Amino acid sequence: MPEKHLSSQFDSELGTVSTRVMELGGLVESQIRQAIYALSQFSVEVAQQVVTAEAKVNAMEVDIDRELSSIIARRQPTARDLRLLIAISKATANLERVGDEAEKIARMVLSIISSGAPRALPSLELRVASDLASGLLRKALDAFARLDTSAALSILKEDDLIDKEFDGFVRKLITYMMEDPRMISPSLDLLFLAKAIERIGDHAKNIAELIIYIVKGADVRHAAMDEIESVVK
Repeated sequence: MPEKHLSSQFDSELGTVSTRVMELGGLVESQIRQAIYALSQFSVEVAQQVVTAEAKVNAMEVDIDRELSSIIARRQPTARDLRLLIAISKATANLERVGDEAEKIARMVLSIISSGAPRALPSLELRVASDLASGLLRKALDAFARLDTSAALSILKEDDLIDKEFDGFVRKLITYMMEDPRMISPSLDLLFLAKAIERIGDHAKNIAELIIYIVKGADVRHAAMDEIESVVK
């Protein structure tokens, strides 16, 4: 991820912490897949695995932040190196929150199963949105590893697809609730799940914005797309 420095030890430390971030990313990606599988298969066992994995995600976030604090204290980095370390810390926080969303999905799955909600609800349709969100997170991690601003820009644009999937799913759930009032409670559960998936896409978008921050030194949060394109180019 980082460029070479005069201090090979600094390079080694950056490489180690960057590897840990990628490991954390892989773990939360797995959580997402398992959570959606648990929903589609109504699997208590898999949902419980996702909930259990959250403790490991939290521990990894703490370890990475501790290492980053140590590097900053010992190396006193400036300019781009400091931006890189700050961005790694923020990316780590976003990944931990992705893990939180996956855990929320798993816990809701357990609640749906225990309530005996009908399987006729369109839960499988959440797979489309979850695949988009998981794929976006994977792309964001890959772009972060390469500090690829062009890929980051593409990710920011692709996030709109997840938002459209969410809107379409909400309309479908409203139809279910209008046709049968008994579907209101389980439909609201699925709405909660859909919102969690949308937030995963938002965290991938945040990581993409951090890439631009590292490379260009510009904070593009809340900026219009044409402004972001101008910064990247």
